[in-house]
Amino acid sequence: MPLTLCLMACACAAAAAQPAPGDIMPLSEIRAGQRGEVWTVFRGVKPEAFAVEVSGVVLNALGPGKSIILCRLTDPRVQDMGAVAGMSGSPLYIDGRFAGALSYQLQHFETVRYAGFTPAADMEEVAERVGASAPPSGRQPDSEGPAPGETSASPLSAMRPVFALGGVSPRTASIMAPCFESLGLSVVAVGGSTQGQQAAASGAAEVRPGDAVSVALTTGDITIAGTGTVSRVDGNRVVAFGHPMLGLGDVQLPMCSAEVVAILPSTMESFKIANIGPVIGCISQDRMSAVSGLLGPGPEMTDVEVVAGRAGAPRRILHFQSVRDKRLAPMIMLTGIVEAVFGSNDSEQGEGFRIVSTVTFSPTRQVSRESVYAGQQGFLLGMFDFVAALSAELQNPFEKALPTAVQFRVEPLEENPAVTVERFQVSRATVRAGETLQVTLGWRSFQGAEDSRTVDIPVDPSWTGKTLEVLVVPGRVLDELTGHGRTFRPGQLRSFDAYLDAMNGGRPVDGLCIAVVEKSALFFDQASATPDAPASIARIAGAADSARYQRRDALVPLWETRILEGKVSFSDFQKTVRVVE
Repeated sequence: MPLTLCLMACACAAAAAQPAPGDIMPLSEIRAGQRGEVWTVFRGVKPEAFAVEVSGVVLNALGPGKSIILCRLTDPRVQDMGAVAGMSGSPLYIDGRFAGALSYQLQHFETVRYAGFTPAADMEEVAERVGASAPPSGRQPDSEGPAPGETSASPLSAMRPVFALGGVSPRTASIMAPCFESLGLSVVAVGGSTQGQQAAASGAAEVRPGDAVSVALTTGDITIAGTGTVSRVDGNRVVAFGHPMLGLGDVQLPMCSAEVVAILPSTMESFKIANIGPVIGCISQDRMSAVSGLLGPGPEMTDVEVVAGRAGAPRRILHFQSVRDKRLAPMIMLTGIVEAVFGSNDSEQGEGFRIVSTVTFSPTRQVSRESVYAGQQGFLLGMFDFVAALSAELQNPFEKALPTAVQFRVEPLEENPAVTVERFQVSRATVRAGETLQVTLGWRSFQGAEDSRTVDIPVDPSWTGKTLEVLVVPGRVLDELTGHGRTFRPGQLRSFDAYLDAMNGGRPVDGLCIAVVEKSALFFDQASATPDAPASIARIAGAADSARYQRRDALVPLWETRILEGKVSFSDFQKTVRVVE
């Protein structure tokens, strides 16, 4: 028989020998010396068995009533590399019964390889939650537990999920890896994707214990997914991993098929390299003992589009879907932007970048923002400000109106937009009503070219007798000084529309604002401010609802204009002017 046919026959025989789903072996029947087989995918999509020997049960190893089954990995293939990230959830069968799932590593440099297995009964607890406490469609809660990457003094640790980045360049991966690490996600750039669309609803996926399965955070042109192994299948209900993925509890995450390309052995941490396949279901539970969900359609996602390129030139378009999680989504979306900027032969890095974002909640409810960055380094330094602002836009505490779509337009700039203001002059310190006050600014461009501009400020007669300030600051600084920042006190805003108005009401971030301001007490109704409101009204309203109605000292712009549009400057100047009759 030809070698190829022989190998195919052996693979078919191995698949046929896999135990059928059946009884669960209780933990009380586990004994030292029992021999078992663990099913996982070493390469491709077909599970294979490897041998283990039970060493015993470590009682209450993970807490009261949460034990682990300790096994020695006797198979030579696994003894050399130990338990592999991606084998998480590989089912353990003893005497043909499901006993548990591979889930825990013991040390890294032991001379004989061991692994911990989550007992089958603990995994069934998670399976029974599916459909019973699933969150409303699209809801993503905050994680209250420890991040998966946290270290421990114990040699026993859950096999840390390795999230593979597909569709991104190595440079993008190196830039984003520390950002994801701060969220508890270990990411590698070695990953691929064969998926672009969900599996057809009419063709239900066939999933077996031992199959490779991925839990995705994003699908499409860019994929971020952690690969593990299916532990048990009961109808359309799937249990996998044998430990938490992110420990989020109730979730809505895409379940994807996976193809193992290779196993990368390491004395520190071996892991499977996989291609992520189509969406085959929805993971709704991410618990201590397993992840579980249902085969079928995937969860609702946020549609993300990144369009990169100069106006009038060919543009690169990335299209992917992101999970609706207020912690993870901003970092996922930033990955798409970084990839558009740095990730291909078509990318034009330019001397700076303009990024316009539009967050769509409905056709009539949107939040738009524009940012300008000077040079590549300025963009990298500004990433965290960008993520913070995007996080504020994605969080909506008023309605179940999660973003349906987010669009980014990334435009490289031909000239570095950074400018340094070196001169700020006001024509006089005392001015009469009806006269013109002149403000002169002198600046130097990124490469040293000097320029200047004089701005005329008409002095309004109503300013007579006042001592005013002339400011030259970025728009976002003037927003904060005038009480219109994007940070709100709890309970201050009371409706989704007020939230959108407040988010859309900021000044442009590029350029500089020249403003004449005076100090005043402002009366705030949600985010709308009224100067010189009678103190009696403020007291009555504040007594009725002190969170919504507030009286705060702030600056009131009497006149303002904007200069140096499209430029980036962090200048902050102030001069005092007295207006007389």
